[in-house]
Amino acid sequence: MDTIFALATAQGKAGVAVIRVSGPEARLVGEKLSRKSLPSRGMAFSRLRDSHGDLLDEALVLSFTMPDSFTGEDTVEFQCHGSSAVVSSILQTIEETGLARIAEPGEFTRRAMDNGKLDLTQVEGLADLIDAETEAQRKQAQVVLSGGLGKLADRWRSDLIRAASLIEVTIDFADEEVPVDVTPEVTDLLNGVARDLKREIDGVSIAERIRDGFEVAIIGAPNVGKSTLLNALAGRNAAITSEYAGTTRDVIEVRMDLAGLPVTLLDTAGLRDTDDHVEGIGIKLAQERAEAADLRIFLAEQDEILDVEFKPGDLRLLPKADVRVSSEGAISGKSGQGVDELVTHVSMTLKGRSAHTGIATRTRHRDALRRSSESLARAMERLHDGPEFYDIVAEDVRSAIRALELLVGRINVENLLDEIFSSFCLGK
Repeated sequence: MDTIFALATAQGKAGVAVIRVSGPEARLVGEKLSRKSLPSRGMAFSRLRDSHGDLLDEALVLSFTMPDSFTGEDTVEFQCHGSSAVVSSILQTIEETGLARIAEPGEFTRRAMDNGKLDLTQVEGLADLIDAETEAQRKQAQVVLSGGLGKLADRWRSDLIRAASLIEVTIDFADEEVPVDVTPEVTDLLNGVARDLKREIDGVSIAERIRDGFEVAIIGAPNVGKSTLLNALAGRNAAITSEYAGTTRDVIEVRMDLAGLPVTLLDTAGLRDTDDHVEGIGIKLAQERAEAADLRIFLAEQDEILDVEFKPGDLRLLPKADVRVSSEGAISGKSGQGVDELVTHVSMTLKGRSAHTGIATRTRHRDALRRSSESLARAMERLHDGPEFYDIVAEDVRSAIRALELLVGRINVENLLDEIFSSFCLGK
């Protein structure tokens, strides 16, 4: 196994930079640069020098012995000053030792998985944690990174292995009288796992929204103040506004943090009949994005009909409260009237939906869970058809187990790994 190294903190000037070295020669690399013996596990203040003895920097050197490190290998970390010149000189000196090579993107994390420190769902949780921009994203990623989904999968797998073993004992004694009817216990085990799987499958779509962001579309006729409202919510001039109808022809997106949730606001083209080909394209796109959004804010008069379906949780508001005699039920991005109430409504609605999320967060998770659930459904259907079908039941249960093993990365995941780890930086 090669020894690898890379900058583990962000590129550019900083107070402190961390350079990580992992592999069988990691400690030797640390001792070559610090010119002294390092503790097998601990930290030491060292003056790092290059091959000519010239001072590179004064740094704190941390050493970890396998398997008690992030990668599960011997690891050394240099905590040095965050000057680009200092970091570059240390990296160059490490390479010149000939003991280590520069790490590939995500290679440290991949080694952690290969060495059993993380399962595949935890790797994905780590990627999500690095990318987290809101509190909800951070919390969700931390649950996955801590092994929550992997622990669930292990419990389900244990129950299914128990169920399969009971069935196979019955098969083995097919010509003899089995002392105990195993069907009730097998049924309970399969039903319990099936219920858990359904709950997680149902929660994936909301979990994906927390990870990728909810979409809230502002829709209405031309010149009702959609772009002005978007600018008021964003706190900046994100969209062009004018008194001319049809100014907005494309969907304008603004990403925000509302109550800890990632939300993308969509300012759409005004909905109307038009002979302008380009505006017509914008209106069609507006309708499609509005229909697909998680929530819609209708700016329209009470008797006005728009070609977009009103769904539960959507909000209908009267436009331009600042020029109305009565502003009840109205909003104005120009004056700010009703904007705080709108933010509260959107935040509470989306937080309510987020309460139904599970631990599984990705389409890949849902696909694996669904395959396992479908196998269990077939097994439970055949289980009550009699002992002559028990061999089929056992195979369906084994298929459910294999789907869970795929979920946590124990089997058949090589085709996924390159794609997953390529999203990581060199130092991770």
